[in-house]
Amino acid sequence: MYNYLYQPNDSNFGIQGDVQSRNYNLLGDFEQLMLRSGLTYSPEKSNIIFTLGYAYIPTESYSEPTSYSKENRIYQEALIPQSIFEKVQLTHRFRYEQRFVEGNDFNTRFRYNLFVNIPVFSSDFSPKSTYLALYNEIFINGSKNSANNQNDFFDRNRAYAALGYIISEKLKVQFGYMRQISNSLNKGQLQISLHHNI
Repeated sequence: MYNYLYQPNDSNFGIQGDVQSRNYNLLGDFEQLMLRSGLTYSPEKSNIIFTLGYAYIPTESYSEPTSYSKENRIYQEALIPQSIFEKVQLTHRFRYEQRFVEGNDFNTRFRYNLFVNIPVFSSDFSPKSTYLALYNEIFINGSKNSANNQNDFFDRNRAYAALGYIISEKLKVQFGYMRQISNSLNKGQLQISLHHNI
């Protein structure tokens, strides 16, 4: 996973997004590619970031390279950072998605993610320091029933724990484990991510 944020100092506007490659095993069976990017706006004298974005997501069935679907997604989100106990960083992310999935009816989804970063062996998040990265995200479907879909109110929950390393003021890396639970699946996966403030 590669996450990027470009927020010029002299502008309230910027760009953020991510590229994700997901596999059913380490590298041998492709599952999903996510290409997501959006225009950001941060109000004057505020560290809140609002985003309007778009994502393109092809997904492949397990062990079936010729069986895949495509999704086009529009999303709006608010990213609200917060500090507690001087050294713990919290970030609240609220996201609303409009999903156009091939072979399915239009659907919407609400997501809330709480990120928690805690420094390890140091008192702050300076370069060359290590930190613990945690998050929990809940997904709620916006519509329950449609002509082709039977959607539950609860879509899924993702819980994540990782060890992060700050390479520089603009670059950090995380290696962790994410557990995903829905009404139809319960699976874990390793996750490697690079976070880049351009």
